[in-house]
Amino acid sequence: MPRKTRQLVDGGEYHVICRGHNKCALFHSRHDYDIYKSILRKYRKEILFDLHHYCLMPNHVHLLIRISSGASLPKLMQGINQSYSQHYKRKYDMVGYLFQGRYKALLIEDDGYLLECGRYIERNPLKSGIENNLARYPFSSFSYYAKGERDDILTPNPLYLELSGSEEERRAMYLEYVIKERMEDRAKNSIS
Repeated sequence: MPRKTRQLVDGGEYHVICRGHNKCALFHSRHDYDIYKSILRKYRKEILFDLHHYCLMPNHVHLLIRISSGASLPKLMQGINQSYSQHYKRKYDMVGYLFQGRYKALLIEDDGYLLECGRYIERNPLKSGIENNLARYPFSSFSYYAKGERDDILTPNPLYLELSGSEEERRAMYLEYVIKERMEDRAKNSIS
């Protein structure tokens, strides 16, 4: 069965998801997470894209990317995934595929969904049950937005910047927005 053609849009915002093959762990140590982030940093210098949100989970990755040239998205993700696979295979003496098929890239067609997608991405540690306090999860963009921690791989989500003119107020509003559990959060957690 042929693959579905990706919708590649210049200036497009994409929720990108990469999963470990057979749900295998992608990250085993803090060093692995740091290597993945350094690969993102490297590719930001090579391909013009903004990373608004991310969450590196033990067996999958979520990225919210705005890419200048839609045609560059496959090259970007191929480069990131191949670079990380090479690191992983060398370090863990692995043969075969690290990632489960090709990455998913969901085009965000409604600009109003940008902040909501970021919320979804950053709530992954809660949803999976690996962390009950997002401020303690070090492998996501949450601390950048909610606590003002420096993260040089990020470009602020434009909707986050519109929350308030005051940085302190903006952080507080974002924290409340992400942390507050909604009815649909409970429903999704009980289904999965």
